Amino acid sequence: MSSDNSLSHTRWNCKYHIVFIPKYRRKLIYGKLRRDIGAILRRLCEMKDVEIIEAHAMPDHIHMLVKIPPKMSVSYFMGYLKGKSSLMIHDRHANQSTIMGTAHFGQKVTMSVQ
Repeated sequence: MSSDNSLSHTRWNCKYHIVFIPKYRRKLIYGKLRRDIGAILRRLCEMKDVEIIEAHAMPDHIHMLVKIPPKMSVSYFMGYLKGKSSLMIHDRHANQSTIMGTAHFGQKVTMSVQ
């Protein structure tokens, strides 16, 4: 049982298989942005203490096997991961609108004072 993690009074080993599918299964996103998306997902998982056991980026979707602590619900983690990753991808690649088309990455409002 060395692969089990522990909290104050529990030992746990919760693994989940997650599949990300972009809107309309846009195949171009993962061909051109694959490495950046991988780095973003790794960073977000580290921030929430979620271990990525295995991950594969396919042409139109991503498979991830993750170990999520039981103190965090799977739906909360997925909402966090999908929301934050879409904002980060949009921030880094907003100039590539021809690749992303009208994909909904969330609206970011910027204001400038002159």
